[in-house]
Amino acid sequence: MLMLQWFTSGVAVLVALAAIAHARRLARRLDKLTESYWELRYDYGQLRSRIAQLDPSGPGREAPVQEHAAESQTAFVPLSSLKR
Repeated sequence: MLMLQWFTSGVAVLVALAAIAHARRLARRLDKLTESYWELRYDYGQLRSRIAQLDPSGPGREAPVQEHAAESQTAFVPLSSLKR
């Protein structure tokens, strides 16, 4: 009976270690996906501002909104670039 308890404990420890390893892999993957999301969002903002500079009278744009956008020179900075 004692052998069965040791075997069950060993299996439980192995399952716990596998779960921890899996959670760490998922955490790394989530970190990469989050960083990619913010980089893409930053690139999208950069491209959008470049297009606005090239064609200020684009479809769906109003003049007062663009004047305000032209005054503001603040760009989006992803937090991942600040960590480096």
